[in-house]
Amino acid sequence: MPPSTQDSAAGEITLNGGNAEVWAWERTVSGQVNDLSCETISVNVNEASVAARVEGDQFSATVPIAERENQITATCQPSEGQAVSSESVIYTGKLRRVPQSVIAISLEGDRIVLDGGGSQPAERDGTPIETYTWMARSSNPAPVLLEAPETLAGSPLEGDIQAQRLVLAPPSVDGEYFISLQVTDQEGHSDTSTTYFTVVNGQPVLADWDTENTAWVENTVVYGVIPRNFGSEGFQSIIDRLDYLAELGINALWLAPINQSPPGDYGYAVMDYFDVDQRYGDKEDFRRMVQEAHARGIRVLMDFVPNHSSERHPYFQDTLFSGQASPYWDFYDRDENGLPTHYFDWTHLPNLNYENPEVRRWMLEAFSYWVREYDVDGFRVDVAWGIRERRPDFWPEWRDTLKRIKPDLLLLAEASARDEFYFINGFDAAYDWTSQLGRWAWELVFEDTNLLTFNLNSALTNMRNGFHPDALIFRFMNNNDTGVRFVSKYGVDMTRVAAALLLTLPGIPCVFTGDEVGEQFQPYFDPAPLTWEDRHGLRDYYRRLITLRRETPSLHSRQWTILQVEPHQRVYGYLRFLADNSDPIVVLLNFFDEPAEVEVTLPEEFQTLATKSSFQDLLSGETISPSDGAPLRISMPPMRAMILS
Repeated sequence: MPPSTQDSAAGEITLNGGNAEVWAWERTVSGQVNDLSCETISVNVNEASVAARVEGDQFSATVPIAERENQITATCQPSEGQAVSSESVIYTGKLRRVPQSVIAISLEGDRIVLDGGGSQPAERDGTPIETYTWMARSSNPAPVLLEAPETLAGSPLEGDIQAQRLVLAPPSVDGEYFISLQVTDQEGHSDTSTTYFTVVNGQPVLADWDTENTAWVENTVVYGVIPRNFGSEGFQSIIDRLDYLAELGINALWLAPINQSPPGDYGYAVMDYFDVDQRYGDKEDFRRMVQEAHARGIRVLMDFVPNHSSERHPYFQDTLFSGQASPYWDFYDRDENGLPTHYFDWTHLPNLNYENPEVRRWMLEAFSYWVREYDVDGFRVDVAWGIRERRPDFWPEWRDTLKRIKPDLLLLAEASARDEFYFINGFDAAYDWTSQLGRWAWELVFEDTNLLTFNLNSALTNMRNGFHPDALIFRFMNNNDTGVRFVSKYGVDMTRVAAALLLTLPGIPCVFTGDEVGEQFQPYFDPAPLTWEDRHGLRDYYRRLITLRRETPSLHSRQWTILQVEPHQRVYGYLRFLADNSDPIVVLLNFFDEPAEVEVTLPEEFQTLATKSSFQDLLSGETISPSDGAPLRISMPPMRAMILS
């Protein structure tokens, strides 16, 4: 029989705060009693009761949180008379009560061993795992044949294979092979993880996930997509241009933030990390957009915002209403006066508190949700540098969480590639910034033509200091933060040469919304759909550059060396080649509106290039005949890029 509540005039017991979402399996609740003498105080969660800790008229208790709505009340039991109960609050448990699939992969000779025995039961109740179901990714280069369990030896890993441990024969076709394991517990809750191996020259090789990327990451050209500039129908407008982007040669989209944000906001003021902005459609529209992109061989990256939320986020609004009694008070980073912190003048974007384990779990679940449920292929992480400042050890945990689900994700930090931290602590790539926060490395390169090649050399080599060996640099001419478009500042001719630079350097090149047709707008201030009219004849030029990058292994390798070119103030040059120095490509860039006779001094290991009687300019298709002997002497037209093979 439930306790009764006496007239509040004679005293009352209350819980602090109101209804809340909880990103943990337990939560400490608190409250106070007024004009009551309690022999005991208990906090009741559903059918459970927990004795409270009491200090004066204050009390608290740590209570279990189930994966559902949890009705919570507090009860004061006086030494005599009826018990007095508080009004109830509802804490909704947001964590999923599922097991965790874990795959151990190893080699025994040339056999691949996959073991799911390290999978874990659900963290809440430990319900035993009942089934282990293995699946091969349909896009694998060839079928994978089983050797164990012996009852299935010789059969392909197709459909669902039930076993805790598998042994695979090495596939006969080179490439990357992805295998997933779904574990299901006795209550029917399931979880899936994925691993992969590579076959090189017929031999299986295991990747180092901390330092190596999958093949698509090393050979990608990203297209930055602002949905509102693509068209008024949001996700459908993007779908309508997928064939166009595929024909351009794009194989990954970076979507501007699509989570729910206030009207008119670009998207970085997130109000709901688990929903999309209805201006673009609903989540099923987004799912269809991802599927349509995948059908064309195009990956999809989300722009995600874990550093801060919008001030309009319900959690932050609750802190404004309830103050320190809010269950979300400690979700936000605060100064010594209890005021929420923020960067720059972003007073509307309060920083999240990564010292709070619930915040960390909330963000891990938010990232994971879009991978698990919508099969996204990676994230550009907004203000990654901010969380590095406040909680640097979050990023390795984040990487492990996401790569367990989908190891071929691309994880891109909005932070400088000159800082090796990001490549050691969770990210695959980082921005082409200087050491100054948000400062584009190319920002001053084209401002002073007398120092153009000198400044470019400094920008591309980290002031000649080089980059971390694992650094994959995200390069761009335009993005959402570069303001006036490159073509507007420097003209069409310079844009052509700079585009050749962008698409022949090592790293990940980004072509941003409308670059390939010379659109002139500012992302934050011009929300209208673009015309997509190719006024300057740039589209075919971009298509040619992207095709060359994709089809020429040297142009998407990580190997390059800067060439000594005279006159060095006029023409910039470098070599692109493979890891064994084979297949060298000479890239020459004349940034000036006058022709140039250049002398190119080649490194000793590439001296045979100087003996070639002719080169083919892969960009123009022309045959280029240099003057005899070393150094290599070539005539360059004005404002011209050459890619010589």
